[in-house]
Amino acid sequence: MTGDKGTIPEWSPNKDALRGHVVVVAGATRGAGRGIAAALGEAGATVICTGRTTRSNQSEYKRPETIEETVELVTHLGGKGIAFAVDHLVPDKVKSLAEMIGKDHGHIDVLVNDIWGAELLKGSPADWNTPIWKHNLDSGLRILRLAIDTHLITSHYLLPLLIKKPGGLIVEVTDGTNEYNASYYRISVFYDLSKVAVNRLAFSQGHELQPYGATAIAITPGWLRSEIMLDNFGVLEENWRDALKTTTDKSRPHVPLDFALSESPRFVGRAVVALASDPNRARWNKQSVGSGQLASEYGFRDVDGSQPDIW
Repeated sequence: MTGDKGTIPEWSPNKDALRGHVVVVAGATRGAGRGIAAALGEAGATVICTGRTTRSNQSEYKRPETIEETVELVTHLGGKGIAFAVDHLVPDKVKSLAEMIGKDHGHIDVLVNDIWGAELLKGSPADWNTPIWKHNLDSGLRILRLAIDTHLITSHYLLPLLIKKPGGLIVEVTDGTNEYNASYYRISVFYDLSKVAVNRLAFSQGHELQPYGATAIAITPGWLRSEIMLDNFGVLEENWRDALKTTTDKSRPHVPLDFALSESPRFVGRAVVALASDPNRARWNKQSVGSGQLASEYGFRDVDGSQPDIW
């Protein structure tokens, strides 16, 4: 395989790395969640994919992606996908999810808290840097609920299944490492607080899980080429580098040069697989890391063979 810097070493996922493992990806409809579920499928895991958008019901995103499509992708890649429609802000729904998993599988090996759902509420770049006294309060508070309450509710009901045997892993997906977020203001008070809080949630859960032999870690992808991002730049994953080409088309948004360091959603998924496959993953407990950092540690690569690290 070749790339911008010459020959890139070959790498391919181990299709049996997580065979027999039961994993829950909460928020698997699109973006990082779908990428993580897909990578777990590549590794042979049984992946329970949750989300609000199904083929019969659409969330306020009004996007075409569904959890059924994610499940089909997981199964196509070699795993076993299971869809479960859940609004993670509704405790009874998450409790029902936990009861179903307990009945059908007995336990879970990995929980990925990737729930977000506030992409529309955070606004476009023109809306960023709006001070708290000018920000819509209802929207801001809902950002916090979607980003933090959902994770707390999910952990409350699902972690008892994770600690049934030693070695469990919970991954909190956020935006920005502790180190980065400590120095940079992130879009708005509400967005900033939500992303910092998820990093801290991994730390506090790691403290509580350690006596049970389980590990908690916060992972941030880099500049993610999500479905929404690709649509914004008018490209597909297959030709995303075309967005970097100079264009006189005023209808297309300006693409910053560091978009060249963007990553597919599968990249952060392979980071999760690497952690779940590492018998010594407890060394990462309570830490906040980026997908690029883990790629450097474990050697996995993105779908195009690269190892981007925007952070």
